[in-house]
Amino acid sequence: MMKKRLTARRSTLLMTASALVLAACQGALEDREGSLRVFASEPVGVMGTRTSLAVVLPAKEAVQGREILGSAEAELRRVEALMSTWIEESEVSRLNAAPADEPVALSTDSLEVLQVARQLFEQTEGAFDVTCRPLIERWRLAGHEGELPSEEDLVERRQESDWSQIELSRQGARKSRNTACVDLSGIAKGYAIDQALSVMRNSGAVGGLVEVGGDLRVFGVSPEGESWPIGIRSPFEDRAWGEMRLNDAAVCTSGDYARFVEIDGQRYSEVIDPRTGRPAVAASSVTVVAGDAMSADAWATALTVLGPEGLELLPAGERIEALFVSAEESGGFRVQASDGFSGLLASSEFELDETKERPLP
Repeated sequence: MMKKRLTARRSTLLMTASALVLAACQGALEDREGSLRVFASEPVGVMGTRTSLAVVLPAKEAVQGREILGSAEAELRRVEALMSTWIEESEVSRLNAAPADEPVALSTDSLEVLQVARQLFEQTEGAFDVTCRPLIERWRLAGHEGELPSEEDLVERRQESDWSQIELSRQGARKSRNTACVDLSGIAKGYAIDQALSVMRNSGAVGGLVEVGGDLRVFGVSPEGESWPIGIRSPFEDRAWGEMRLNDAAVCTSGDYARFVEIDGQRYSEVIDPRTGRPAVAASSVTVVAGDAMSADAWATALTVLGPEGLELLPAGERIEALFVSAEESGGFRVQASDGFSGLLASSEFELDETKERPLP
Protein backbone atom coordinates (compact mmCIF):
# COMPACT_ATOMS: atom_id res chain seq x y z
CA MET A 1 0.00 0.00 0.00
CA MET A 2 1.40 3.41 -0.95
CA LYS A 3 2.38 5.57 1.96
CA LYS A 4 2.34 8.59 -0.35
CA ARG A 5 0.53 8.87 -3.62
CA LEU A 6 0.72 11.22 -6.55
CA THR A 7 -1.95 13.83 -6.76
CA ALA A 8 -3.70 14.50 -10.04
CA ARG A 9 -5.77 17.41 -8.82
CA ARG A 10 -5.14 20.85 -10.24
CA SER A 11 -3.36 23.45 -8.20
CA THR A 12 -1.60 26.74 -8.68
CA LEU A 13 1.75 25.16 -7.93
CA LEU A 14 4.73 26.50 -9.82
CA MET A 15 6.04 23.62 -11.78
CA THR A 16 9.08 23.37 -13.79
CA ALA A 17 12.11 22.41 -11.88
CA SER A 18 13.25 22.51 -8.44
CA ALA A 19 16.48 24.26 -7.66
CA LEU A 20 15.78 26.29 -4.56
CA VAL A 21 16.78 29.85 -3.98
CA LEU A 22 16.82 31.90 -0.84
CA ALA A 23 14.00 34.40 -1.17
CA ALA A 24 14.53 37.34 1.13
CA CYS A 25 16.50 37.30 4.40
CA GLN A 26 19.71 38.64 2.86
CA GLY A 27 21.34 41.45 4.83
CA ALA A 28 19.84 43.09 7.88
CA LEU A 29 16.07 43.50 7.83
CA GLU A 30 13.75 44.62 10.58
CA ASP A 31 10.14 43.69 11.21
CA ARG A 32 7.40 46.25 11.23
CA GLU A 33 7.94 47.09 14.90
CA GLY A 34 11.71 47.05 14.58
CA SER A 35 12.00 44.47 17.37
CA LEU A 36 13.50 41.63 15.35
CA ARG A 37 16.47 41.67 13.02
CA VAL A 38 18.09 39.10 10.77
CA PHE A 39 21.87 38.85 10.88
CA ALA A 40 23.22 37.16 7.76
CA SER A 41 26.51 35.98 6.30
CA GLU A 42 27.76 34.17 3.21
CA PRO A 43 30.82 32.09 4.18
CA VAL A 44 33.24 31.27 1.37
CA GLY A 45 34.65 27.83 0.62
CA VAL A 46 32.19 25.65 2.52
CA MET A 47 31.83 22.31 0.70
CA GLY A 48 32.95 23.97 -2.50
CA THR A 49 29.65 25.78 -3.03
CA ARG A 50 27.61 28.84 -2.11
CA THR A 51 26.52 29.12 1.53
CA SER A 52 24.06 31.48 3.24
CA LEU A 53 23.40 31.76 6.96
CA ALA A 54 20.75 33.88 8.64
CA VAL A 55 19.68 34.17 12.26
CA VAL A 56 16.79 36.16 13.74
CA LEU A 57 17.27 37.87 17.09
CA PRO A 58 16.10 40.99 18.90
CA ALA A 59 17.52 43.96 17.00
CA LYS A 60 19.79 44.98 19.88
CA GLU A 61 21.63 41.61 19.90
CA ALA A 62 24.11 42.39 17.11
CA VAL A 63 27.12 40.93 18.92
CA GLN A 64 25.29 37.70 19.71
CA GLY A 65 24.08 37.50 16.11
CA ARG A 66 27.61 37.62 14.73
CA GLU A 67 28.76 35.03 17.27
CA ILE A 68 25.96 32.62 16.34
CA LEU A 69 26.73 32.99 12.64
CA GLY A 70 30.39 32.23 13.33
CA SER A 71 29.52 29.15 15.38
CA ALA A 72 27.13 27.85 12.71
CA GLU A 73 29.78 28.29 10.03
CA ALA A 74 32.32 26.46 12.20
CA GLU A 75 29.90 23.56 12.56
CA LEU A 76 29.50 23.27 8.80
CA ARG A 77 33.27 23.20 8.36
CA ARG A 78 33.67 20.66 11.17
CA VAL A 79 31.30 18.19 9.51
CA GLU A 80 32.93 18.79 6.13
CA ALA A 81 36.34 18.02 7.64
CA LEU A 82 34.98 14.68 8.90
CA MET A 83 33.08 13.47 5.84
CA SER A 84 34.39 15.07 2.65
CA THR A 85 36.11 12.76 0.16
CA TRP A 86 37.90 15.84 -1.20
CA ILE A 87 39.79 16.22 2.08
CA GLU A 88 42.53 13.62 2.33
CA GLU A 89 42.64 13.71 6.13
CA SER A 90 38.89 13.31 6.66
CA GLU A 91 37.54 10.28 8.45
CA VAL A 92 35.74 9.10 5.33
CA SER A 93 38.91 9.41 3.25
CA ARG A 94 40.82 7.42 5.88
CA LEU A 95 38.16 4.72 5.78
CA ASN A 96 38.26 4.57 1.99
CA ALA A 97 42.07 4.30 1.98
CA ALA A 98 42.26 1.70 4.75
CA PRO A 99 43.22 -1.87 3.82
CA ALA A 100 40.90 -4.80 4.44
CA ASP A 101 40.49 -5.98 8.05
CA GLU A 102 42.00 -2.82 9.55
CA PRO A 103 39.66 -1.17 12.10
CA VAL A 104 39.09 2.53 11.45
CA ALA A 105 38.00 4.67 14.39
CA LEU A 106 35.18 7.06 13.55
CA SER A 107 33.49 9.92 15.36
CA THR A 108 29.91 9.66 16.52
CA ASP A 109 28.98 12.05 13.69
CA SER A 110 30.42 9.87 10.93
CA LEU A 111 28.99 6.72 12.48
CA GLU A 112 25.53 8.26 12.75
CA VAL A 113 25.52 9.26 9.08
CA LEU A 114 26.82 5.85 7.98
CA GLN A 115 24.21 4.05 10.07
CA VAL A 116 21.39 6.19 8.64
CA ALA A 117 22.79 5.63 5.14
CA ARG A 118 22.70 1.88 5.67
CA GLN A 119 19.10 2.05 6.88
CA LEU A 120 18.17 4.11 3.83
CA PHE A 121 19.81 1.52 1.59
CA GLU A 122 17.32 -1.00 2.95
CA GLN A 123 14.35 1.40 2.89
CA THR A 124 14.98 2.43 -0.72
CA GLU A 125 15.65 -1.13 -1.88
CA GLY A 126 19.16 -0.21 -2.95
CA ALA A 127 18.35 3.06 -4.73
CA PHE A 128 20.29 5.06 -2.12
CA ASP A 129 23.70 3.48 -1.68
CA VAL A 130 26.73 5.39 -0.40
CA THR A 131 28.99 2.41 -1.21
CA CYS A 132 28.71 2.95 -4.98
CA ARG A 133 31.64 5.39 -5.02
CA PRO A 134 33.61 3.38 -7.64
CA LEU A 135 30.69 3.90 -10.05
CA ILE A 136 30.59 7.63 -9.30
CA GLU A 137 34.30 7.91 -9.97
CA ARG A 138 34.00 5.91 -13.21
CA TRP A 139 31.27 8.16 -14.60
CA ARG A 140 33.21 11.25 -13.55
CA LEU A 141 36.18 9.89 -15.53
CA ALA A 142 33.88 9.16 -18.48
CA GLY A 143 32.83 12.80 -18.49
CA HIS A 144 36.45 13.94 -18.60
CA GLU A 145 37.39 11.47 -21.32
CA GLY A 146 34.21 11.91 -23.34
CA GLU A 147 33.69 8.16 -23.69
CA LEU A 148 30.99 5.92 -22.21
CA PRO A 149 32.15 3.09 -19.92
CA SER A 150 31.50 -0.46 -21.04
CA GLU A 151 28.99 -2.71 -19.31
CA GLU A 152 31.83 -4.97 -18.18
CA ASP A 153 33.61 -2.01 -16.64
CA LEU A 154 30.50 -0.96 -14.71
CA VAL A 155 29.91 -4.50 -13.42
CA GLU A 156 33.51 -4.64 -12.22
CA ARG A 157 33.22 -1.28 -10.47
CA ARG A 158 29.98 -2.31 -8.76
CA GLN A 159 31.66 -5.42 -7.39
CA GLU A 160 34.49 -3.39 -5.88
CA SER A 161 32.30 -1.97 -3.11
CA ASP A 162 28.98 -2.75 -1.40
CA TRP A 163 27.53 -2.86 2.10
CA SER A 164 28.40 -6.54 2.56
CA GLN A 165 32.06 -5.47 2.58
CA ILE A 166 31.72 -2.86 5.34
CA GLU A 167 31.06 -3.65 9.00
CA LEU A 168 30.01 -0.88 11.37
CA SER A 169 30.58 -1.03 15.12
CA ARG A 170 30.25 1.36 18.05
CA GLN A 171 33.85 2.45 17.60
CA GLY A 172 34.12 2.69 13.82
CA ALA A 173 34.20 0.53 10.72
CA ARG A 174 36.11 -2.35 9.18
CA LYS A 175 36.25 -3.35 5.51
CA SER A 176 36.54 -6.89 4.21
CA ARG A 177 37.88 -5.74 0.84
CA ASN A 178 40.51 -3.13 0.02
CA THR A 179 38.38 -1.47 -2.66
CA ALA A 180 35.29 -1.01 -0.49
CA CYS A 181 34.57 2.71 -0.04
CA VAL A 182 31.82 5.23 0.60
CA ASP A 183 30.73 8.61 -0.73
CA LEU A 184 28.49 10.60 1.61
CA SER A 185 27.80 13.46 -0.81
CA GLY A 186 24.10 12.52 -0.94
CA ILE A 187 23.56 12.79 2.80
CA ALA A 188 26.45 14.55 4.61
CA LYS A 189 25.50 18.04 3.44
CA GLY A 190 22.04 17.59 4.90
CA TYR A 191 23.54 16.39 8.18
CA ALA A 192 25.86 19.41 8.28
CA ILE A 193 22.91 21.76 7.69
CA ASP A 194 21.02 20.11 10.57
CA GLN A 195 24.00 20.48 12.92
CA ALA A 196 24.54 24.14 12.05
CA LEU A 197 20.85 24.86 12.53
CA SER A 198 20.96 23.19 15.95
CA VAL A 199 23.73 25.60 16.93
CA MET A 200 21.47 28.52 16.03
CA ARG A 201 18.46 27.10 17.83
CA ASN A 202 20.42 26.21 20.98
CA SER A 203 21.90 29.72 21.09
CA GLY A 204 18.50 31.25 21.75
CA ALA A 205 17.67 32.56 18.27
CA VAL A 206 13.97 32.92 17.47
CA GLY A 207 14.53 31.93 13.85
CA GLY A 208 17.27 30.86 11.48
CA LEU A 209 18.24 29.59 8.07
CA VAL A 210 21.15 27.47 6.83
CA GLU A 211 21.56 27.09 3.06
CA VAL A 212 24.39 25.19 1.36
CA GLY A 213 24.43 24.82 -2.40
CA GLY A 214 20.69 25.40 -2.70
CA ASP A 215 19.73 22.89 0.00
CA LEU A 216 18.44 24.45 3.18
CA ARG A 217 16.64 24.23 6.49
CA VAL A 218 14.78 26.90 8.43
CA PHE A 219 13.29 27.16 11.90
CA GLY A 220 11.23 29.65 13.86
CA VAL A 221 10.20 32.93 12.29
CA SER A 222 11.55 35.29 9.67
CA PRO A 223 12.36 38.92 10.55
CA GLU A 224 8.72 39.81 9.89
CA GLY A 225 7.65 37.35 12.56
CA GLU A 226 6.15 35.08 9.91
CA SER A 227 7.08 31.91 8.03
CA TRP A 228 10.25 31.93 5.93
CA PRO A 229 9.70 32.61 2.20
CA ILE A 230 11.52 29.99 0.12
CA GLY A 231 11.53 30.34 -3.66
CA ILE A 232 11.44 27.55 -6.26
CA ARG A 233 13.65 28.31 -9.23
CA SER A 234 13.38 26.97 -12.75
CA PRO A 235 16.31 25.06 -14.28
CA PHE A 236 15.47 26.69 -17.62
CA GLU A 237 15.94 30.31 -16.59
CA ASP A 238 17.30 32.18 -13.62
CA ARG A 239 14.17 33.30 -11.80
CA ALA A 240 11.78 32.03 -9.14
CA TRP A 241 8.41 30.76 -10.36
CA GLY A 242 6.88 29.93 -7.03
CA GLU A 243 7.22 30.34 -3.30
CA MET A 244 6.77 28.20 -0.21
CA ARG A 245 6.26 29.45 3.34
CA LEU A 246 7.99 27.27 5.93
CA ASN A 247 8.54 27.45 9.67
CA ASP A 248 10.50 24.33 10.60
CA ALA A 249 11.46 22.30 7.57
CA ALA A 250 14.24 21.38 5.19
CA VAL A 251 14.23 21.55 1.39
CA CYS A 252 16.71 19.69 -0.83
CA THR A 253 16.87 19.19 -4.58
CA SER A 254 18.58 16.58 -6.73
CA GLY A 255 18.67 16.05 -10.48
CA ASP A 256 20.47 16.50 -13.77
CA TYR A 257 19.51 20.15 -14.31
CA ALA A 258 22.77 21.30 -12.67
CA ARG A 259 24.82 18.14 -12.01
CA PHE A 260 25.60 16.25 -15.17
CA VAL A 261 28.32 15.11 -17.56
CA GLU A 262 28.05 15.43 -21.32
CA ILE A 263 29.35 12.73 -23.65
CA ASP A 264 28.92 12.89 -27.44
CA GLY A 265 26.33 15.65 -27.03
CA GLN A 266 24.22 13.58 -24.62
CA ARG A 267 23.64 14.75 -21.04
CA TYR A 268 24.01 12.17 -18.26
CA SER A 269 23.01 12.81 -14.65
CA GLU A 270 25.74 12.68 -12.01
CA VAL A 271 23.23 10.86 -9.79
CA ILE A 272 23.99 7.18 -10.32
CA ASP A 273 21.47 4.38 -10.02
CA PRO A 274 23.43 1.91 -7.88
CA ARG A 275 21.27 -0.97 -9.11
CA THR A 276 22.20 -0.54 -12.78
CA GLY A 277 25.50 1.28 -12.49
CA ARG A 278 24.20 3.92 -14.89
CA PRO A 279 23.01 7.51 -14.49
CA ALA A 280 19.50 7.92 -13.07
CA VAL A 281 16.76 8.54 -15.65
CA ALA A 282 13.52 8.26 -13.63
CA ALA A 283 13.28 11.99 -12.90
CA SER A 284 15.11 15.04 -14.19
CA SER A 285 14.67 16.87 -10.92
CA VAL A 286 13.28 16.09 -7.48
CA THR A 287 12.68 18.52 -4.64
CA VAL A 288 11.98 17.06 -1.20
CA VAL A 289 10.57 18.88 1.83
CA ALA A 290 11.15 17.09 5.14
CA GLY A 291 11.48 17.78 8.83
CA ASP A 292 15.28 17.57 8.73
CA ALA A 293 17.88 18.21 6.04
CA MET A 294 19.57 14.82 6.25
CA SER A 295 16.32 13.08 5.35
CA ALA A 296 15.50 15.62 2.63
CA ASP A 297 19.01 15.31 1.14
CA ALA A 298 19.01 11.51 1.03
CA TRP A 299 15.45 11.11 -0.19
CA ALA A 300 15.97 13.70 -2.95
CA THR A 301 18.80 11.51 -4.25
CA ALA A 302 16.84 8.27 -3.81
CA LEU A 303 13.72 9.61 -5.53
CA THR A 304 15.80 10.88 -8.45
CA VAL A 305 16.70 7.22 -8.97
CA LEU A 306 13.27 5.79 -8.23
CA GLY A 307 10.99 8.40 -9.77
CA PRO A 308 7.42 8.99 -8.52
CA GLU A 309 6.97 5.26 -7.87
CA GLY A 310 9.46 5.66 -5.03
CA LEU A 311 6.86 7.51 -2.96
CA GLU A 312 5.60 4.07 -1.92
CA LEU A 313 8.84 3.54 -0.02
CA LEU A 314 8.70 6.69 2.12
CA PRO A 315 8.58 5.83 5.82
CA ALA A 316 5.11 6.01 7.34
CA GLY A 317 4.54 8.81 9.81
CA GLU A 318 7.31 11.09 8.56
CA ARG A 319 6.34 14.39 6.97
CA ILE A 320 8.12 14.10 3.64
CA GLU A 321 6.74 15.63 0.44
CA ALA A 322 8.25 15.55 -3.03
CA LEU A 323 7.99 17.39 -6.34
CA PHE A 324 9.09 15.67 -9.58
CA VAL A 325 9.98 17.09 -12.98
CA SER A 326 10.33 14.28 -15.52
CA ALA A 327 11.40 14.42 -19.15
CA GLU A 328 8.89 13.26 -21.75
CA GLU A 329 9.71 11.43 -24.99
CA SER A 330 8.16 14.35 -26.87
CA GLY A 331 10.98 16.54 -25.60
CA GLY A 332 8.84 18.29 -23.03
CA PHE A 333 8.46 17.55 -19.34
CA ARG A 334 5.87 16.54 -16.80
CA VAL A 335 5.40 17.84 -13.27
CA GLN A 336 4.05 15.64 -10.48
CA ALA A 337 3.98 15.85 -6.71
CA SER A 338 3.02 13.96 -3.58
CA ASP A 339 -0.33 14.65 -1.94
CA GLY A 340 0.76 17.33 0.49
CA PHE A 341 3.16 19.33 -1.65
CA SER A 342 0.63 21.81 -3.01
CA GLY A 343 -0.34 22.71 0.54
CA LEU A 344 3.17 24.05 1.12
CA LEU A 345 2.87 26.67 -1.62
CA ALA A 346 2.10 30.32 -1.06
CA SER A 347 2.19 31.26 -4.77
CA SER A 348 3.03 29.71 -8.13
CA GLU A 349 2.56 29.95 -11.87
CA PHE A 350 1.97 26.39 -13.08
CA GLU A 351 -0.24 23.41 -12.37
CA LEU A 352 0.42 19.93 -11.07
CA ASP A 353 0.29 16.89 -13.31
CA GLU A 354 0.83 19.17 -16.27
CA THR A 355 2.79 18.10 -19.35
CA LYS A 356 4.53 20.89 -21.23
CA GLU A 357 5.19 20.66 -24.97
CA ARG A 358 8.74 21.92 -24.50
CA PRO A 359 10.95 23.34 -21.77
CA LEU A 360 10.16 26.96 -21.07
CA PRO A 361 12.79 29.39 -22.43
